Amino acid sequence: MAIAVLALASFVAWFFSMLAGGGSPLVLIPLITLLFGSQAVAPVITTGLLVGNTQRSLFFWRDIDWRVTLWYTPGAIAGAILGSYALTQIHVEWLQIVIAIALLLMVLNYWVSKQETPFAVQAWYFLPIAFFNAAASGLIGSTGPIMNPVYLNYGLDKEKMIATKSLNKAMLHGVKIIAYGALGAFNGPFLIYGLVIGLGAIPANWLGKRVLERMSSERFRQLVFTFVAVSGVLMLWQQRNLLSGFVLG
Repeated sequence: MAIAVLALASFVAWFFSMLAGGGSPLVLIPLITLLFGSQAVAPVITTGLLVGNTQRSLFFWRDIDWRVTLWYTPGAIAGAILGSYALTQIHVEWLQIVIAIALLLMVLNYWVSKQETPFAVQAWYFLPIAFFNAAASGLIGSTGPIMNPVYLNYGLDKEKMIATKSLNKAMLHGVKIIAYGALGAFNGPFLIYGLVIGLGAIPANWLGKRVLERMSSERFRQLVFTFVAVSGVLMLWQQRNLLSGFVLG
C-alpha cells in the first residue's frame, strides 16, 4: 500500500513540477517522512530525483543550455560532497527556514519590481550558486525551487529552463547518491523507494511535456513564481515548531 501511494503521489508531483519549473520534492518529502521516517528523506528523494530528472532531460535534450551546465557542474559536485558529508554529522533544521525566507524574498522582488528580469544573471554566477545550493540540498534532501528565478533571469524559459535544470539536477543527485553510499547513509529499501518515485515520473513527464507545449511563456513565468511563493510558505509551515521556539525563546 505504501508503494502504491508513493507511486501515485510521484506521478502527481512530477506532472505539476513540469508546469511550474520544478518542486516535486515539496510534495514528496512530507509523504516520505510519514511513510518511512525522516532518515529516509535525503537518500530516497535523491534517488527518485536522479531517475526523474535524467528522463526529463532526455525529453528536452535539444533545449539544454550547455554553457550553464558547464559552469554549474564543478560547483554542484563540490557542494554535493560537502552537504552529503554534513548530513552524516549534523542535522540543521534552521537551514530550511533560511531557504524559505529566500524564496519569499525572491517572489517579493519579482512582483515589486514589475520587470521581466528583476536581476541580471551571467553564466558564471551558476558556479558559486550551484555550490551553495548543492551543499544545502545534500544536507536536507532538497532546496525546493530556489534556483528557478536564477534560470529565468539568465534568460531560460519553458523548455530551455526545464531541460537545463533537469540535466543539472540529475548530475547533482548522481553525485549525492555516490556520496551517500560512500558515507553509509544508503541502504536497499531506500533505493527501492527512490526508484518508485523515479518510475512515477516517466508518464508524468510525458504528459507534462504535452501540456507545456501549449502554455505561453508569460503563464509559465507566473506559475513558476507562484510555486516559489507556495514552496516558501510550506517550508516555513513544516518548521513551525522550530519557529515557535525562536519566538517564545
